Amino acid sequence: MRTATTRRPTGFTLVEVLIAIGILALVIASIYSTWTAILRASKSGQTAAAAVQRTRIVVRLLEDSLSSAQSFGANPGYYGFMAENGDEASLSFVARLSQAFPRGGRFGDLDVRRVTFSVQPGSDGGRNLVLRQVPLVMETDEDESEHPIVLSKNVKEFSMEFWDSRLNDWVDEWKQTNQLPRLVMFTLRLADTARPLSPVEEISRIVSIPSVTVQPMWQMPRMPGAGALPPGTTPGIVRPPTTGGR
Repeated sequence: MRTATTRRPTGFTLVEVLIAIGILALVIASIYSTWTAILRASKSGQTAAAAVQRTRIVVRLLEDSLSSAQSFGANPGYYGFMAENGDEASLSFVARLSQAFPRGGRFGDLDVRRVTFSVQPGSDGGRNLVLRQVPLVMETDEDESEHPIVLSKNVKEFSMEFWDSRLNDWVDEWKQTNQLPRLVMFTLRLADTARPLSPVEEISRIVSIPSVTVQPMWQMPRMPGAGALPPGTTPGIVRPPTTGGR
């Protein structure tokens, strides 16, 4: 006599399906959290790399422009070396700049320009280090004045010291505006907006200015008693005065 056997139904039970869905949800959540962590780390790395690169460029611009500074004693009104420390610090001088200098193509062959590094309030509430430049004996145009190059953001401090050969010491104020200092030490302190709790980055450099102020007697020959000629002018042909008759 045959006994009837009960067949187990094929497929998954509701409990097994729910367990499988829960495991799948855990795996998806783990993958998503890992992916978002990778994206955040990548963004932070790119931001930090951009900040380091920007800082390196700022320091390089300051070093290159100071190393190319020029001054002519016969024209102190054009070649003044002016610096001011404080909340709105600024550094302004004349230099012969290369074509690779920022916005160099805009000025063409006018490579002797006055450059001004200054700290001014930014649109985000912080303070920015900006660069303005103008060819010698020319006025700053409106576009350069209103839209300078923003070199660094979130500047906490931009300070300068100058080596005074008479005192044989560093001074924080350069009063001899018609002379070039031998050494300039600048300090730039920047905050990192991507990492608010990180310490403020501080960069200090000492730049030696290889050139000296050209004395008026060395600049160009001129007639005794004649005034200083503007920069870029050359002594012309001296013609005898004309009279009313032929």
